Amino acid sequence: MTDETVTVTVKLLDREFMVGCKPDEREGLLAAVEHLNQKMREIRHASRSPGYDRIAVLAALDITHELLMLRRSQNALSDSAGEHITMLRRKLEDALNAPVE
Repeated sequence: MTDETVTVTVKLLDREFMVGCKPDEREGLLAAVEHLNQKMREIRHASRSPGYDRIAVLAALDITHELLMLRRSQNALSDSAGEHITMLRRKLEDALNAPVE
């Protein structure tokens, strides 16, 4: 694995930023920039005070909220799957330990 980084110029609400990343992370960075830019545009369109910093913070909060909700949902699904696996394991063990008639 290499420590090489590339500089990528990204644009958020018509402001350019230079960001360093590993070459194999470039595609993910650009996808994240596109998502963030879209959120910032939505907020700017709906906001009464469209200051860049305020828009950036509100977009960060919105995206963080989405992430936390997805994590909670994923954890709930994982817990549910774990319970189902435990139940199936018990049924299998009971079936294997049942006397043969």
